Amino acid sequence: MKVLALEGQKSLKSFIDFPHDLYRNDPNYVPELYIAQHDILTPGKHPFHEHSKVQLFLAYDDQNKVCGRIAAILNNNHNTFNNTTDGFFGFFECINNQEVATALLNEAEVWLKKQGITNIIGPANFSTNETVGLLVDGYDSPPVVMMPYNYSYYLQLIENAGYAKKTDLLAYDVPYDTHNDRSVRLLGALQARLKRSNIIIRKLNMKDFKNEAAKLRDVYNQAWDRNLGFVPMTEKEFDHMAKDLKLILNPEFCLVAEQGDKFIGFALGIPDINQVLRKVKRGRLLPFGIFKLLFGLKKVDWLRVMALGVLTEYRKLGIEACLYGIIIQNAMANNIKGAECSWMLEDNYMMNNAIEAINGKIYKKYRLLEKAL
Repeated sequence: MKVLALEGQKSLKSFIDFPHDLYRNDPNYVPELYIAQHDILTPGKHPFHEHSKVQLFLAYDDQNKVCGRIAAILNNNHNTFNNTTDGFFGFFECINNQEVATALLNEAEVWLKKQGITNIIGPANFSTNETVGLLVDGYDSPPVVMMPYNYSYYLQLIENAGYAKKTDLLAYDVPYDTHNDRSVRLLGALQARLKRSNIIIRKLNMKDFKNEAAKLRDVYNQAWDRNLGFVPMTEKEFDHMAKDLKLILNPEFCLVAEQGDKFIGFALGIPDINQVLRKVKRGRLLPFGIFKLLFGLKKVDWLRVMALGVLTEYRKLGIEACLYGIIIQNAMANNIKGAECSWMLEDNYMMNNAIEAINGKIYKKYRLLEKAL
């Protein structure tokens, strides 16, 4: 067995395709789109590489067959913003073999130590702004859009390599046929109260998407700045993500709270296109995958509420309840059966209590692990 640093496009293709073979018999596996994975992992194509560094590694068995992969990630913006010397590992996939897992993690650790890193955290692809966490509970259903998935043995492999829990991230299931509709029933009174403070909640204006997205970025970077591991998104990073999300965005589920012309909060729900991507073989949109995606979007009946935040000084006014209530109301009118609210820090009691108040139930848990170097 050997672990090698990646060189060239052929190796990158092997890196991206390895999970398709690893999970080929798992009915809950959802392939990542090849074009999206190639984009995020290629310097010059994704803005993350403009300020930070990534080194990819592949493990090969004695027959020279790929048996594992990992990325060592130096996120300079994270360390500057949080005044830390953290490194990350991500894109971790591995056969059920401790020797392979330990060797992969060791290569990432060695590379990061050479960059002056004293603590490694993961999995994160590349930060909390992208896919993050190791699934540790909830293997009985597929992941929703932009959420990770992995075999249950991963936790033991990583812990055996010297890693310990940093925190858990929660995913809530909110089926609309059993939700507590209090937030919907109170909408009129809540909105009237907010209006007296010149606060309104409206749909995102798709005709002015560029300017609206810039205001959303400002709220995102302010409202989440106290969350564990948060790092503000650069303008280019946010625009890159917004451009991708725009392709599947429905303004019925993307709401902004506004006071005058100032954005003070927003909620973003996106259709769970993983319901469609499960059928796109090896993540290839061509030649026929694009048709499955386009036609399948009309049949998607689940949402992921992936972001809901309000500026600190405007919290506890009922804005969060209004955002949730209107999304539920709009979803039911569009034949959406329910939503996953994810992910939530396990100690974010205010938001977790708000979701539980509408009968949301924790049904998946993801874990961040760490190790001192």
